[in-house]
Amino acid sequence: QVQLVETGGGLVQAGESLELSCAASGSIFSINVMGWYRQVPGKKRELVALILEDGNTNYADSVKGRFTIFRHNAKNTVFLQMNSLKPEDTAVYYCNAWVITTNTMDRADVYWGQGTQVTVSF
Repeated sequence: QVQLVETGGGLVQAGESLELSCAASGSIFSINVMGWYRQVPGKKRELVALILEDGNTNYADSVKGRFTIFRHNAKNTVFLQMNSLKPEDTAVYYCNAWVITTNTMDRADVYWGQGTQVTVSF
């Protein structure tokens, strides 16, 4: 099995920064994609950013230029640096990873973290 543990959420004021981190552990052979999603009550979970194993990235339009995703492959860890935070960034942020485990070498399965709350005040 694989576990994803997020850290770094909290309460900040608009314009400030936060960095989220997510560490994957377990029977990991490789991780193809790591990403961050967010969700507010009553709305669907939405993609914030993702990063491939080769370093290619993709961002939601709403965070381009403010958020940066990066990963440390050897440590199976992904980070989300969030700058110039806005109140509309308030959400629970979830880490996501497509993992090939040592037990499922023929496919990648998706795993989610437990979520971390980010609150941006006016």
